[in-house]
Amino acid sequence: MTEVKSMAENKKRAKRSVFHRERKASAPQPIEAVARGMYLRISPYKVRSILNTIRGKDVSEALQILEFANKKSARLVQKILNSAVANAQNNFKLDVDSLYVSRCMADDAPRLKRLNPMARGRASMMFKRLSHITVVVRDKSKEETLKTTAKPIENQEIQPSNESEVQ
Repeated sequence: MTEVKSMAENKKRAKRSVFHRERKASAPQPIEAVARGMYLRISPYKVRSILNTIRGKDVSEALQILEFANKKSARLVQKILNSAVANAQNNFKLDVDSLYVSRCMADDAPRLKRLNPMARGRASMMFKRLSHITVVVRDKSKEETLKTTAKPIENQEIQPSNESEVQ
């Protein structure tokens, strides 16, 4: 009986928290941070013009563009970009100076439906569009180190083993 207990004690698993901590430590370091603005009261069509101007630019340059753009959408995107930079800095310990805007998009959100009174007692629907804005920032320095550590796949021609296969 005592042998059975001692065998069971020897086969104890590690605590779940220890297992997850070890798995988290061995996971690859993230190189991007995301921020989303949901249900914003502006049409996605109006936001996309601003997003197209900052896509691919460094964060400091993008913030300057947004600060001097005289549009409502620029103010909204600026808040979201600042949030993405803060996420990268605080959550993932990324360097702010090497961040750039890798992806940014404005998607449709559910529309607010309002009635617009018309002549002769009729009414037509008016759709007030909302948008979901997503901004993703990536770290250039960590991206470059990933490219150098990854082994490139060389395009090697396959040599036939004997002459009967060559035709």
